[in-house]
Amino acid sequence: MRIAIIGTGYVGLVAGTCFADSGNDVTCVDIDERKIRMLQAGEVPIYEPGLEELIKKNVREKRLFFTRDLTEAVTNAQVVFIAVGTPEGESGDADLQYVLAAAEQIGKAMKQYTVVVDKSTVPVGTADKVREAIRKVTDIEFDVVSNPEFLKEGAALDDFLKPDRVVIGVDSERARKVMADLYSPFVRTENPVLFMDTRSAELTKYAANAMLATRISFMNDIAALCEKVGADVDFVRKGLGSDKRIGYPFLFPGVGYGGSCFPKDVKALVATARDYGLELDLLRAVERTNERQKKLLVTKAAKHYGSLEGRKFGVWGLAFKPKTDDMREAPSIEVIEGLIGKGAQVIAHDPVSPHTAKRVFGDRIRYASVPYEALEGVDGLFVVTEWNEFRHPDFERMKTLMKSPVVFDGRNVYDPARMRELGFTYYGIGRR
Repeated sequence: MRIAIIGTGYVGLVAGTCFADSGNDVTCVDIDERKIRMLQAGEVPIYEPGLEELIKKNVREKRLFFTRDLTEAVTNAQVVFIAVGTPEGESGDADLQYVLAAAEQIGKAMKQYTVVVDKSTVPVGTADKVREAIRKVTDIEFDVVSNPEFLKEGAALDDFLKPDRVVIGVDSERARKVMADLYSPFVRTENPVLFMDTRSAELTKYAANAMLATRISFMNDIAALCEKVGADVDFVRKGLGSDKRIGYPFLFPGVGYGGSCFPKDVKALVATARDYGLELDLLRAVERTNERQKKLLVTKAAKHYGSLEGRKFGVWGLAFKPKTDDMREAPSIEVIEGLIGKGAQVIAHDPVSPHTAKRVFGDRIRYASVPYEALEGVDGLFVVTEWNEFRHPDFERMKTLMKSPVVFDGRNVYDPARMRELGFTYYGIGRR
């Protein structure tokens, strides 16, 4: 099948590469000349395990192409995916200007029946707006489909190639057959393709992310209560997760959720409901809990030291979660800004995202090339992202390097009792 992907961000690049790897001819389009040049040269602008190798393979085998020429890509395509950004608007709603601009360009470029697929995360009713934008500029037959993505950064290739479900919103049998054929290589192990109407598909994406965000904020509230009553959140988490109706995923307390999806999608769902006269009080509380949680480690540090003025701290982990260089809405930003704002110096280490961090902090902090470099002469260590290489460090070496062995563990990576036995002053999240 001939496919065009409009947008080479995280979603577009992963989707285009995986479709190409299943035998389709895929052309990815972006207006960013620098990014297209990078991709054509075999360089990948984002960090995602396995993606660079898969892109190079499909470029080499002439199934995957990159261009700035949208008209050429769409003219020859049977299916066109819109995978452009939907940034957060002033009131929390999704800004659709890039989606609708892409839709208009697609309509002008189409020469045959085309299935136009919304892959961007968009609010309910966007498929109708895309359909209207295309109809204004063409008489050629087309269908608009909603196909939200459910990719986890750091495991996106597996999520796409072996999905637990594929959600497709369609309004015609013709489009349904095209999409069923397109996704057939990825659902051979009986994982379902869930066909539904476009509005239900659009809402499914927001509802799924809002539910996961709710679980995180719920556990962070429970962790706060554990600290008040003298309970241990790890025991509570195990007691909850063993209930099959609940399960263990997303029941880990910490310094809050971040990334490109949960914060934006929760806000967009709240904004959508408000447009229809409904206040989603639970999700507004989820947001408040998350913002409070991002400030928690600095609050603990201020209580421990009294004043942070002139102190020096190490930070392990900058990305919002392991296996990605994405720092959008990352808790590390709130932690580091809080420390700097109270007069402290920061030296930080992350395995893959120092380049991203430099765009956020510039030269206001120092960057360590290895974890232990971030410990030299520090008054304390903040563990913000639970990368594997932070789980079993040389604790004796840490104590030797640190001015004072104090650890603020924002992901409950370490065992509190063992840390104290080793001579550390330890602060976790909801730990006794």
